Amino acid sequence: MAGRRSFKTDESFLEKLAIGATGTRAVIADVQKQGFRPIELERGSASWKIWKQIKIKRLRVPDVLLLDTATRIEARAKTALEISMSHSESDAARGWDRGLLDGDFVALTLCRKTGQRPIDWQASPNVQYVKVSDMRRTWAQGSVFKERPKGAQEGFELRVTWPAAVSSADGQVTEIAGERLKLKRAADGRTISLHLRRKDVKLSALVSIGDRVFENQIVASVIPVITTLPSAKPADKTTYIRWLASRDVATRYAGAKALAFFAADDVTDVLLRTQDDDQEHVYVRLEAASSLARHGNPKGWQAIADSLDSQYLENQLETVIILGELKSQKALKLLVAALLDPRRHAEIRAGAAWAIGEIGQSKGADALIRTFTDLTPGVRIEAVRALRKLMESCCPPVVPQLGVGQPDERAGLAWALSRSGRFTLDELIEVCRKDDEARRWVAYVLGTQDADKWTVQLEPLRESDPEVFFAVTVLWQLLRSWIADVDEF
Repeated sequence: MAGRRSFKTDESFLEKLAIGATGTRAVIADVQKQGFRPIELERGSASWKIWKQIKIKRLRVPDVLLLDTATRIEARAKTALEISMSHSESDAARGWDRGLLDGDFVALTLCRKTGQRPIDWQASPNVQYVKVSDMRRTWAQGSVFKERPKGAQEGFELRVTWPAAVSSADGQVTEIAGERLKLKRAADGRTISLHLRRKDVKLSALVSIGDRVFENQIVASVIPVITTLPSAKPADKTTYIRWLASRDVATRYAGAKALAFFAADDVTDVLLRTQDDDQEHVYVRLEAASSLARHGNPKGWQAIADSLDSQYLENQLETVIILGELKSQKALKLLVAALLDPRRHAEIRAGAAWAIGEIGQSKGADALIRTFTDLTPGVRIEAVRALRKLMESCCPPVVPQLGVGQPDERAGLAWALSRSGRFTLDELIEVCRKDDEARRWVAYVLGTQDADKWTVQLEPLRESDPEVFFAVTVLWQLLRSWIADVDEF
């Protein structure tokens, strides 16, 4: 039972990460539609990858940076829409506005569950933004609510809420009077009435009579809420070079990352100085090396290769993740070497496998398949997941290996082919001619596909190998039975 509780804890954590990543991706998509040029500023904020053994202590920075205006955005995904932040009264590093500047924005996105898996979440297309300076002003005025989670003791984080009224449906504003705001619901014409006071805090209407509103729109609050970001002074390389001179480490980090997108001699010079500064924070130096590598600078690549051999596992893992972002042949070569090096820590090798999948080049497939016989915990699991991702992105020609590889290699190949669906029936029929083990794995691959879709396509298999055809239909029957998903507890 202890193992199951641990699994549930991992599932719960994964779900929280997935909600956050879904929100960040929605913000990036929204600002792109508005004409901005966003990048992920906080590494991993748009991903739900969990690193279990090596903990990376990253700098606290907002999730998204708009390169063209130097605007930073903290993405906050919500399962129930409200303007809220977590806050610690005992740890300044965990204050609600730690790492945020007055000009930054907090983006609010509603996320809904769409399936049974922890990662099955979808964000509303409507993203709403509040400015940090406005949040600080009302915080200082005491116009916020602080709530301690049930059961929490002193020192636990609070939930701080900026009072607001949220529309429960699409509609149109029909009345704003006194302490009430009325909406006519679009679906049935029914009137919805919202109070403009929360306890002793008066809310200001953010809409006017006649305005159309969408479901979960914040229509009144103690702070302004917008759906379109305001125009701002354009940013260029000079802006981010100046950031690299800041006394704030998070600002220097953002500057180093942004300069990856501004190739110029003076940019190269300042990045090299940052990369070679022994007194600089290691992650700022590594980000400078990454930007240089994106520019094709050999000194940047050398610094990344050196970091991959750092004495600290945290730095090695961060380097592996960066290599997955660089998506180049040089990056792939370094990752393959790390993956196939049995002397390395298991999670570094697993991370290298994951990063190969992120790069999405078919040349990485052979290295991934070679690790399917590796018994190092976690490595071949991450490798087979990465192969599946390659199957979906570039579809390397791996089907023939299902008939010639070692048993564990065939198992991994069959799983990746099954989940990706990137194969043809003719390819599998050819594999069946190799040996009985190949035939069993072909039965597995086909038997885990959608029976309704494949039944009419299997006549050639019935004619060429009736036994495999029979095995596939039996597997379909078992997997479609009502007992397939029954659990004992």
